[in-house]
Amino acid sequence: MEIHPAARTRSARRSALRPAPDHQSTQPDIPVASPGRWRVASLRRRRGVAVAAALLALGSVTACSTDSAGQDPNRVDVVAGFYPLQFVTERIGGDAVRVTSLAKPGAEPHDLELNPGQVGQVVDAELIVYLKGFQPAVDEAVKQEAADRAFDVATVQPLLDASDAGHTHEEGEEHGHEEEAGAKDPHVWLDPERLATIGDRLAERLGKIAPDHAADYTARATTLRADLTTLDKEYAEGLKTCQRREIVVSHAAFGYLAQRYDLEQIGVSGLTPEDEPSPKRLAEVATEARQHGATTIFFETQVSSKVADTIAREVGASTAVLNPIEGVEAGADYFTAMRANLAALRKALGCS
Repeated sequence: MEIHPAARTRSARRSALRPAPDHQSTQPDIPVASPGRWRVASLRRRRGVAVAAALLALGSVTACSTDSAGQDPNRVDVVAGFYPLQFVTERIGGDAVRVTSLAKPGAEPHDLELNPGQVGQVVDAELIVYLKGFQPAVDEAVKQEAADRAFDVATVQPLLDASDAGHTHEEGEEHGHEEEAGAKDPHVWLDPERLATIGDRLAERLGKIAPDHAADYTARATTLRADLTTLDKEYAEGLKTCQRREIVVSHAAFGYLAQRYDLEQIGVSGLTPEDEPSPKRLAEVATEARQHGATTIFFETQVSSKVADTIAREVGASTAVLNPIEGVEAGADYFTAMRANLAALRKALGCS
C-alpha cells in the first residue's frame, strides 16, 4: 500500500515537540499580536500562552508515543478552524480528505481555546484551513507549528472593512472603535459568490497536496459553485421586491449579505457577539427601527436574545433568528441555514 507522502512527516513534526532528554523544557516566547481586528492584545497574549502550554503538554505526551491513532495514510488530513470552512473542505475533498473542525457544535468559535489534543491535530494535519484574525488561538498554533501548511481564506477573498459592514457606532463618533483599530469583517462565507471562490482556490491547494485527486477536487469545486450560484439567485430574486431594506441585528455579522443583496445592516453591537451596546446605542437603534418601520429585531441562536428583546419591546416589534452560520445544528448544513435565513428575511422585510 502506497503511503501518502505527507504522512511520513507527522512523526517528525510530533518529535520536534518532545522535550530534549538532557535539557529542561522552557516555555517558548509568545509574540504579542498587533492590536485591532477582533480581539485586544491582552486576549491574544492569554491565548498565545494557552497555546504554548498546550504545546508543552503535547510534547510530554508524545515523548512516549508515536503518530495519532486512526489516521488514514491514503486520505489528506485537514483541520478547519470552524464550521463554514469545514463545510467547504468536505464538499471539495469528498472521501479523499478527513476533516476535523476545531470549533465544536454549539460553541462560539470566536472564543476557541485549544487543548493539547487540538494542538496535536494542528501539528499532524497536512492542511489547516482557517481565517486569520477570527480565532486568535488558531492563529498562534498555525504561526508556531503549521505556517507552511496553512490556507488562510482571507488571502483568497479580501475582507470588508468593519465600516463597510453596516453602522454600529454611536452618533457623534466619526468612527467606531472597531474601525479605529482597522478591523475587518470576517463573515465572508455569508456571500455565496465569495464562498465559491474560496472553494475554487481550496481545490487548487488540495490538488497540490494530493495530485492524484486534483481532477476530483476541481470537479467538486465546480459542483459547489453551481449550488452556490443557485442559492445566490434565490436570494437575489427573493429579496428583489421588499417593503423595507433595513435589517436590525444584534450582532453586525451580515455585512457581506447586506452588500450583495442591497440591504442596510443596523447592528446593535459590533463584529463580536460579546460586545455590549451602551444605553445610548440601544436608544439610537430603537429610533432607527421606528423610522424604518422595522417589524423584526434579529438575534442569533448562540447568543442571548436579551438585547433584541429589549429593543423589540421598545418599538413594538417581534424577534427572530438570523443565523451567521458560524456553526449549525445537527441535521442542518450551510445551505439549509442560508435558506432559513432567506425565509426569515423575506418575512421581516415584507418581500413579495
